[in-house]
Amino acid sequence: MSTYTATVRWKRGADDAFAQGRYSRVHEWAFDGGAVVPASASPHVVPKPYSDEAGVDPEEAFIASLASCHMLFFLDFARRAGFVVESYSDRGEGVLEKGADDRIAMTKVTLRPHIEWSGDKQPDDAALADLHHKAHEACFIANSVTTKVTVQGT
Repeated sequence: MSTYTATVRWKRGADDAFAQGRYSRVHEWAFDGGAVVPASASPHVVPKPYSDEAGVDPEEAFIASLASCHMLFFLDFARRAGFVVESYSDRGEGVLEKGADDRIAMTKVTLRPHIEWSGDKQPDDAALADLHHKAHEACFIANSVTTKVTVQGT
């Protein structure tokens, strides 16, 4: 069993009209290893100037968390199967919409990993599909959410 921490820090600006809803949603995330990441509400949810598109928003972080978890398991399963991965990139996409219960939710996330291989042993389509299936089944984050997660590997 492991425990993880993340600290979220926000402070009201001197000129913010908090009671009227005119305040910055820009904040930061600090992680237990020392990384500090600028964060904000999504400009799709909270209009500028109260959000900052340069900051990571919770929706992007959710997608990145799923993609990163999948990748880490995929790399390990590929290694165990004797394959050599040279590079792995994924442009994941999530859909925020009303769910069946009429609440807004991230209802779908599609991962689109692109993998480059080296070495004599190369996976065929069946082996690649198996590696993605194993990675998805093992991913702690995917196992923690109800969002439909699809992998479309290339």
